[in-house]
Amino acid sequence: MIRTLLAALILSLSLLAPALAVEPDEVMADPALEARARALSIELRCLVCQNQSIDGSSAPLARDLRILVRERLAAGESDEQVISFIVDRYGEFVLLTPRLSSHTLILWGAPLLILLIGGGLVVRLLLRAGANEDVQIEGVAQPYEDGHPLDEEEVAALSALLEQDASELKQK
Repeated sequence: MIRTLLAALILSLSLLAPALAVEPDEVMADPALEARARALSIELRCLVCQNQSIDGSSAPLARDLRILVRERLAAGESDEQVISFIVDRYGEFVLLTPRLSSHTLILWGAPLLILLIGGGLVVRLLLRAGANEDVQIEGVAQPYEDGHPLDEEEVAALSALLEQDASELKQK
């Protein structure tokens, strides 16, 4: 019982850890500005952690970026101006969701291209498999009902050749 409660407590505290990344001294007095700052912080990548937003990172650089976002919002800049300032300073990599541009076109188009190619291959294989089932070529021997594609003379000739090969191997 105690182990279960302890495990639940540890799990709940670990889930709350990212929410504690924004320190109390960073929180803005105006709730509307704080909401905008949090929304922007979720869009920006921590350059230390790389797969985490600055909102959920406890790295010192992430803290500096969160403070920078809040300072610029408090100065009256729009969300786009704040994002542009940070992108100009740190590059497109700082955005967790890259913008659609000529540099990122392959990033956005590759999944669709792979899907189309894969779908085309599947359709081609299905059409080819369906076409192969019903093909009857004139002049080509079809299997007899007993499953042998050869007539009795051909089977006898083949058996003789196989026996001849077997006897030659035994002589060596």
